[in-house]
Amino acid sequence: MANPRIAIIVSSTRPTRFADIPAAWIKAQAEARGDMDIEVVDLRDYPMPFFDEVASNAWAPTQDPTAQKWQKKIAEFDGYVFVLAEYNRSLPGVLKNALDQAYVEWTRKPFGAVSYGSMGGANALGHLQNIGVELQMAPVRNNVRIGGGDFFKVHPGFGGSGNMADIEASILPSAKALLDDILWWAKATKAAR
Repeated sequence: MANPRIAIIVSSTRPTRFADIPAAWIKAQAEARGDMDIEVVDLRDYPMPFFDEVASNAWAPTQDPTAQKWQKKIAEFDGYVFVLAEYNRSLPGVLKNALDQAYVEWTRKPFGAVSYGSMGGANALGHLQNIGVELQMAPVRNNVRIGGGDFFKVHPGFGGSGNMADIEASILPSAKALLDDILWWAKATKAAR
């Protein structure tokens, strides 16, 4: 049986984003396992308008060509790991828009997150989980949360090193658990689909 295909979705498009650092780190952790095929999907590559379709693509075909391209890309995967920034106690607007631009492509697939912010991205993660449930996705229990001292230690914008190795001891167990969950659920939901 082929390895499940897992997308690491970079949820921030800001020029000064921190997301590239944890995205590269979780990609390396996933690739080292050898039991899943990984691809980073960057929302910068899909500059979609704000959702203004007649309806969700569950009910009507999408008209916007960039949104169609996004849907085709998302459909390629068996599960998702979001690299999730927290902005003002929620997820980035660009991610909410990207989630809204697809429906059938997300359905019955697992997702988790590497969330970050002063509080570990807890609010953003909670909102993402609620949205995922509405999209008929399967949120996994284990996620990586980079917050507090760890966040400030590695975030270059706050004088941090930019080196995930500086906090790896505290987040590696949760990364393993996240990837174990994603793998199990990706295999189960793929077989059921």
